[in-house]
Amino acid sequence: MEKTRFRTVAFLISFLLMNSFSAVAAPEMADSFRADGKIYVVVAVVCIILIGLFALLFWMDRRLTKLEKK
Repeated sequence: MEKTRFRTVAFLISFLLMNSFSAVAAPEMADSFRADGKIYVVVAVVCIILIGLFALLFWMDRRLTKLEKK
């Protein structure tokens, strides 16, 4: 019973916070990037960084697995 009440309160609080943040105006920087076409560069850089992080994690996992087998 206590967990259900906690989850309900947490859901309501998060819902209220989402609604309050959605009323904030969009930053001007994002509009200028989108207008200049530079938003694609930003997205590409973020994707490259994420791919690099995932590759690093995959590589480390393989090395740790080899060490654990020894």
